[in-house]
Amino acid sequence: MISKLQVKYIQSLGQKKHRDIEGLFIAEGPKIVKELLQEKNANLQHLYALDAWIEDNKELLSETEVILINESELDQISQLTTPNQVLAIFRKFEFDESLHYAGISLVLDSIRDPGNMGTIIRIADWFGISRIVCSNDCADVYNPKVVQATMGSIARVPVFYAELSEWLKNQKRTTIYAAVMDGEDVANITDI
Repeated sequence: MISKLQVKYIQSLGQKKHRDIEGLFIAEGPKIVKELLQEKNANLQHLYALDAWIEDNKELLSETEVILINESELDQISQLTTPNQVLAIFRKFEFDESLHYAGISLVLDSIRDPGNMGTIIRIADWFGISRIVCSNDCADVYNPKVVQATMGSIARVPVFYAELSEWLKNQKRTTIYAAVMDGEDVANITDI
């Protein structure tokens, strides 16, 4: 059983201000929690789960402390409309922004919808994008809806926020392509 104070604390992590202060984020649901537990750079802080999920994942949890909760408690702490078996709290990922990232960087401007942001991160992971640089007005990468939509890719693709005009000016030896409505067809560009 979890206390009212714990419930209130977990609920507070649904807000960016509290996530930033605590340096934590929430991941929910069997698939994403399992994905994150298998990532070496994922720093688990707390794991709350229904008995059935714990039973199904005994091997994965052999060295992990799990707080057993019931469905009513899961409903109270969940950020989802339909809570799903498990909720985990992780420390935010630490990626060194100053490192040189080989490969393709994806730069996003004003992506405000959390579901779209998470989907873009997941697709970037699929295509081997080495990092994502976002304008400061993009959706927060640790928003529960973004985390949910990444399906675990949040652990594999570094995401940074920057003033894009300044960041782009500092990319001296990088070829920059922009996807715009009146742009040239990528199939017609010969120097890619």
